[in-house]
Amino acid sequence: MDRLETTIAGVKLKSPVMNASGTAAYGQQMAKNIDLNELGAFVIKSTTMEPREGHPWPTTASTTGGWLNAVGLKNPGIEHVLAHELPWLAENYPELPIVGSIAGSNPDDYVEVAKRMATAPNVKFIEVNISCPNVEKGGLAFGTDPAVVEDMTRRIKEVVTDKPVFMKLTPGVTEIVPIALAAEHGGADGLVMINTLMGMEIDLETRKPHLSNGTGGLSGEAIHPIAVRMIHQVREVTNLPIIGVGGVFSAKDALELMVAGAGAVQVGSANYGNPRACHDIIQGLVPAMDKYRFNNIAEFSSEK
Repeated sequence: MDRLETTIAGVKLKSPVMNASGTAAYGQQMAKNIDLNELGAFVIKSTTMEPREGHPWPTTASTTGGWLNAVGLKNPGIEHVLAHELPWLAENYPELPIVGSIAGSNPDDYVEVAKRMATAPNVKFIEVNISCPNVEKGGLAFGTDPAVVEDMTRRIKEVVTDKPVFMKLTPGVTEIVPIALAAEHGGADGLVMINTLMGMEIDLETRKPHLSNGTGGLSGEAIHPIAVRMIHQVREVTNLPIIGVGGVFSAKDALELMVAGAGAVQVGSANYGNPRACHDIIQGLVPAMDKYRFNNIAEFSSEK
């Protein structure tokens, strides 16, 4: 077996590295810079029932600790994605597992989008974004209450029976373990953690927030230690597969999340400064594994 191969929730990945949702849209732009077939999987932009225009510009800002973004889940809607974006990926990358990230304004939306997303043959995982901090309806509002998380997970699992469902957790809670256990009790096949933290940057010239939405999700180097801590905490109480995300800029960062308890990782903010970030991290994994005396990536999988 290749040293980078692993299995997550029964799905074989040629490497443990994938992009984070929202950082590469539906693949066309990223494909200009790297071969998407290098990735273990490709994560599409979080998709909702109806098209969403998102927030007006400015939607991003660079800070001392990373990136703030408040795009507002801009996307063309599930019908467009099923008719155009996923077929493009299937035609050009037929062997590449796709992670269908979904979001919604209410629980019924989530259930219906999950049901439709699961019909795409190349979608191998469903990622349920219950942790987006920069939309008025949906996202974070559903990810902070264990009872809501458990109920939504159960409802989605009732309609998605043949593909793994991963719940994407927010770090914006006092205790992450009850949220993770709620997802497990609801029948989740795995977890993605963590999403961004809510933050704000103020423009001193205007005395107003830099982002049109006021607040936005903070990603990048600043949240990496938080991701490590939360993944470690959750791994101590569950054997569910975990896909780690948060401040992955190097192979060392990726391995740190995996030692904490993740079986694979997602790369987010690094893609903004370096469009070949995923490629560079994958290329750096074997040398880093040799340096830190790891045999293969599969040893980090919860599927022993």
